[in-house]
Amino acid sequence: MKKTWPIIIGLILVAAGCTVRLDFLGEDRMQEVVLLKSPAKEKVLVIDLEGMIGPLGQDGILNREGDVLSRVYARLQRAAEDSLVRGVILRLDTPGGDVTSSDILYREIQKFKKNTGLPVVALMMGVAASGGYYVASACEAIVAHPSTITGSIGVISIFPDMEGLLSKVGIKMQVIKSGDLKDAGSPFRDLSEKEQRIFQEIIDELYERFLEVVHERRKDALSLDEIRNLADGRVYTAVQALKLKLVDEVGYIDDALARVLALAKIPAARVIAYTYYPKRQTNLYAAKLENTSLFEQKSLADVLPTLRSGFYYLWLPQMKLD
Repeated sequence: MKKTWPIIIGLILVAAGCTVRLDFLGEDRMQEVVLLKSPAKEKVLVIDLEGMIGPLGQDGILNREGDVLSRVYARLQRAAEDSLVRGVILRLDTPGGDVTSSDILYREIQKFKKNTGLPVVALMMGVAASGGYYVASACEAIVAHPSTITGSIGVISIFPDMEGLLSKVGIKMQVIKSGDLKDAGSPFRDLSEKEQRIFQEIIDELYERFLEVVHERRKDALSLDEIRNLADGRVYTAVQALKLKLVDEVGYIDDALARVLALAKIPAARVIAYTYYPKRQTNLYAAKLENTSLFEQKSLADVLPTLRSGFYYLWLPQMKLD
């Protein structure tokens, strides 16, 4: 009974609407698990970047993870403190996300490489588009799974228009503002031509930033003009991306591991991950995170309310419609 009373109290608090985090077994810390054994002491860490890139976590009393940005950042910090970690595989399965979060992740990976001298190789899974490709550009090499969909290099801005709906139900919004553009992008009316021009200028600036990031990584293979021609927002298959020199190899996790080992100049290493109890990530293909991907379990109706008006490096068609 003594062992169960904290659980009972926690459930009562949750029922009362309180925010609670429970550490049932004293395991409220990231644990290291071995995904691929090796007699070598050295380690290669696999970090999974899944779902939409942005400040969106999933709630729950058993949830020990935050949003995608904080999950990746916490693992990079942990790896930097372990002298036996000799490289990182960043495994991506994401349609992208908001501009700022994508750029922060890009910079954090660059900082990690600079501060530790360790190689980071991107491994693209089902989808690594837009912001996913942006983040992958921070890595020494990009390996795309044979069935990967990538690309979608560009920026999209979302401004819901509810004017027609509100008029049908007899609701009219009255806005008092200090200047003509104070409510630019409001969902309660159409965008004016002036507003469209202003937002297009922002889109163009962010787009140029995306091109610069890609060019910095691919400049030995592609000119800025060549990248611009490829960056019309379309997606590419892994084979197409390889021919266009947007990725370095089409392969599997074995190929990504071989690249990390070569860059780290070591013959072998254990492959590890950091996870929380219960240790769901027990091998290379086990469930990778406690948090399911935003797009794996949620429908378009669930996701749209979380998409604030703003600017995204995002492949929107990845969202399910059911």
